[in-house]
Amino acid sequence: VEIYSLQVDCKVTSRYAHTVITSRIVNRANESREATFEVELPKTAFITNFSMSIDGEVYPGIIKEKAAAQSEYDTAVSQGQSAGLVKITDRKLEQFQVSVSIAPASKVTFELTYEELLKRQLGKYELLIKVRPKQLVKHFQIDVHIFEPQGIQFLETDSTFMTNELTEALTKVQNETKAHILFKPTVDQQKTNSEPDGTRLNGDFVVRYDVKREATAGDIQIVNGYFVHYFAPQEMPVFPKNVIFVIDRSGSMAGRKIEQTKDALLKILQDLRPEDHFSFITFNNKVVEWKSSLLPATEENVASAAALVQTLTARGGTDINGALLAAVDMLDRAEGLPERSVSMVILLTDGQPTSGETKVEVIQDNIQTAIDGKYALFCLGFGFDVSYKFLEKMALSNGGIARRIYEDADAALQLQGFYQEVATPILMQIEMQYPENAVEGLTKNNFKLLFEGSEIIVSGKLSNELELLPVEIKAQSHTSNLTLKEEANVNEKEQVFQNQRYIFGNFIERLWAYLTIQQLLEKAISAQEEDQKALEAQALDLSLRYSFVTPLTSMVVTKPSDQQQEELANKPTEAG
Repeated sequence: VEIYSLQVDCKVTSRYAHTVITSRIVNRANESREATFEVELPKTAFITNFSMSIDGEVYPGIIKEKAAAQSEYDTAVSQGQSAGLVKITDRKLEQFQVSVSIAPASKVTFELTYEELLKRQLGKYELLIKVRPKQLVKHFQIDVHIFEPQGIQFLETDSTFMTNELTEALTKVQNETKAHILFKPTVDQQKTNSEPDGTRLNGDFVVRYDVKREATAGDIQIVNGYFVHYFAPQEMPVFPKNVIFVIDRSGSMAGRKIEQTKDALLKILQDLRPEDHFSFITFNNKVVEWKSSLLPATEENVASAAALVQTLTARGGTDINGALLAAVDMLDRAEGLPERSVSMVILLTDGQPTSGETKVEVIQDNIQTAIDGKYALFCLGFGFDVSYKFLEKMALSNGGIARRIYEDADAALQLQGFYQEVATPILMQIEMQYPENAVEGLTKNNFKLLFEGSEIIVSGKLSNELELLPVEIKAQSHTSNLTLKEEANVNEKEQVFQNQRYIFGNFIERLWAYLTIQQLLEKAISAQEEDQKALEAQALDLSLRYSFVTPLTSMVVTKPSDQQQEELANKPTEAG
């Protein structure tokens, strides 16, 4: 079975990426063979379309409500055969895989489409394309078009498999607002020196870029009555932060995990700013405070903390409740902290609560009552023995986020990377305001914190006949209370995208739907049960209307009548 053509076609319009992967396979054997289509896509993306065409006959994927699709599927297939088509493969990717049997000399074309809104992290957007054909491919190409009306600040490509020969197959053309990247290696360029049919194409192909930012109140773009507003202010003073690290040293952390945690903490200590205050709480079944209060991050205090970190050993149970309550209490009691500063608790744990209070619901309530909106809680789950759902709900209920740390050689770098994302808060209590009578279906427009290098995105639908869209942003910076104002001329903004030939027409509407679904699902995690159902019903409605495979929908993949008729593609979540 030969893949004779593999094309990745990606269009990024104002951070919204639309990717189509097309694989063409022929069976050169003289008997039926299995043709497999295997694609790894970013976890943050939603699949929107899939089809197989075998000798001209098209078998589309149909997106349905998950529960309905599952029951139909269970009826069609005797129990126990339902291996999902999508599974999480690593910290950034999930894999979509489908196989079909094809007759001798038959050809099959697989086509998968997915979409995602690129998220700005540490000052750049990242478009990740996983390349793994597992064989030499006669026609192979990755074709990326980027259009950013704000202007492209910088653009780079990076790949884990590039060689000098392969670099010759890469071209980049760029002007003020557009970029075109083409990677089209010949079969000779794909070959490894060691094996006759081995391919060098195995790994990540990454495009990173950032946009120019002139307007102080962010940038507004409008297409077909939908708007998106991007806000990432430049050169803001950084808030001093008061951070308590709450570190699990129970028995399960023993070995490589505690060593990697120590490595990361030593580097993080070096990154504290002199105006920051910090402390450590370590816990197993006992909760130990390094000092009774937060200390300024002077050279001396940082050195003393580093000495403590070096001595950490892992044994005993896990009292998450006691440790977090101690951290909140320490922040409550703190004196002499800078008046305008950001307080946060960063929890790192690798297991379930086994000591002290062990009921997760009770812990969640205790912590939410204690924090009471005053501080942000970030939860890092190390490995796969944690209840990620529990950590995620706790973080989202308390103005923070959760992240899984994968047990790999680079776990220390993952921990450090996370810290860097939250290390520089530049604004707090951000309110993005739009005229109520002019905008509907507004996505989240109040944000607790904005960190350097990230970006706030708000989207909505404009009411008819609106000529000017006034916006007002209110926020607190380290030095003052800000009010930023801007007015967008709707007609002028609509013109920007009129003559772009490679733009898929209603992309801001799809961006709005994508963002709304992501936010509804996130809100549902920390909502009460009745609210949760209402939020999920709304998200389901949008998922079906815009045909996205989300955690609430399934794609039913149909096959020729002589084979297992249906298979399901579901969206996996980090919480499993």
